[in-house]
Amino acid sequence: MDAREKEKKQIPLRLSASLWAEISRWAEDEFRSVNGQIEYILNEAVKRRRREGAEREP
Repeated sequence: MDAREKEKKQIPLRLSASLWAEISRWAEDEFRSVNGQIEYILNEAVKRRRREGAEREP
């Protein structure tokens, strides 16, 4: 892991109460914090986008 991957950026994030509750339940099921769960979801989405982008290129 290089230095950029270890560096964390703080961002304000506004979520609806219902979305927060859903993510909170999901995080609890997977033994993560809400913040950790959001980071996991975002990482997975970026990985999926990269894979799909690679599949589309000729």
